[in-house]
Amino acid sequence: MLTDKIRKKEEGIILYGITPPKVKHTEEEIKEIAKKHVERISKLNVDGLVLYDIQDESDRTDEKRPFPFIKTINPCEYSKNYLQDLKTPRIVYRAVGNYNEERFSTWLEETKQSQVHSVFVGAASHEQQTNITLKQAYELKRKVNDNLCLGGIAIPERHSKKHDEHLRVASKIDSSCEFFITQCVYDLEASKIFLTDYAKYVKENDLEMVPIIFTLTPCGSAKTLDFMKWLGINIPNYLEEDLKESGNILEESVKLSRDIFEELYIFGKKRGIPVGCNIESVAIRKEEIEASVELLEEVKKIVKEN
Repeated sequence: MLTDKIRKKEEGIILYGITPPKVKHTEEEIKEIAKKHVERISKLNVDGLVLYDIQDESDRTDEKRPFPFIKTINPCEYSKNYLQDLKTPRIVYRAVGNYNEERFSTWLEETKQSQVHSVFVGAASHEQQTNITLKQAYELKRKVNDNLCLGGIAIPERHSKKHDEHLRVASKIDSSCEFFITQCVYDLEASKIFLTDYAKYVKENDLEMVPIIFTLTPCGSAKTLDFMKWLGINIPNYLEEDLKESGNILEESVKLSRDIFEELYIFGKKRGIPVGCNIESVAIRKEEIEASVELLEEVKKIVKEN
């Protein structure tokens, strides 16, 4: 069970992340997409399925969004109403600012009856208007269902600029987070520095290390690369040029992501950090979906061999 692996602080937890269908789809289209999701994910043999709660994020930057924002189905509703036949444990993201205290408390009450796990996500920027804050969401979780297996977001690239991501993680652990899923990682150096400071802080303060699950995302085109950068994913200049000059961005990104995870997994293992992996499949192109499955199998090999 995913909950047991998280609470035993096991290394090598493997997740697969998807975005629910867009709200513009008809009911029949949603059912067809869900059918394909169930068929594909049931064959993957992963520890858990991540379902994202997508935010616009336009307030976060003045730069124009490369792709238009289209609202997606609530991940909890999609999981409950369309993925019933899927036995894989779920981790649902909750953009907490979208809910008022009453609605959020009602949902937390419902989680007592299910095996759902969650990751609470705060506002994309200080300018974004919210109903409840991340801090209030943590307080409600403790009050309504403290047994909910809760995760947090970690952003290694932010550590390079502010040098405090390990402190943010420690604070969220105090707020009852039991694992962390990172933003998509392409900056190996930033991730290693974050892990080093995390391990040092945990040991100096006599805390337990919780799993850090690194997200990997195959990139299928130069436009997708631009969108990833818009989202705040740091892609070092030399890697960006390597990808663009490779002749096959998708194939090169899979190799690159595989190598990044192998280094991070071994790096974490030497320091006693339980490192895991979340492979995203957020694209709708068949080639990119297949690439995500290929990357998943490569990650499984790394965990098995190390």
